[in-house]
Amino acid sequence: MEFWENIWNVIWASFAIMVFFAYLIVLFQVIVDIFRDRELSGWLKTLWIVGLIFIPFITLVVYLLARGRGMADRELASRQAAQESMDNYVRSVAAPTTSAEEIAKAKELLEAGTITEPEFVRIKEHALASAT
Repeated sequence: MEFWENIWNVIWASFAIMVFFAYLIVLFQVIVDIFRDRELSGWLKTLWIVGLIFIPFITLVVYLLARGRGMADRELASRQAAQESMDNYVRSVAAPTTSAEEIAKAKELLEAGTITEPEFVRIKEHALASAT
C-alpha cells in the first residue's frame, strides 16, 4: 500500500507544479497586457498591479473575465505590428536594385578608392549580365 501512496504523491506533486507554472504564465501575460494597454490610465494600472500583488488569484480571474477579449485584441495588434515592422525591414534590405543602381554604386566605390578598376569592370559586367 505504501508504494501506491508514493506514486499518488508524485502524481499530485507533478499536477500541482504544472498548475503553478500555468498560473505564473497567465500572471505574467496579464502583467504584460496591463502595461501594453494604452487605454488604461496610470492609476488603473497601479490598481491592477496592487491587486495582483495582494490578492493575486481573485484579481487575475476578475481581470481575465473583465478584459480578456481586449487582451487578445491587444496581443494580435502587437504581433501584427511586429510582423509589419519585420516585413518593412526585409523589404528595405532586400530591395531589388536595377543594374544602373549597381553600376552607380560601384562607380562611387571606384572613385573612393575602395575597389580597383578590374573589380569595377567585373561588377559592371555582372550587373549588365543579370539585367538581361
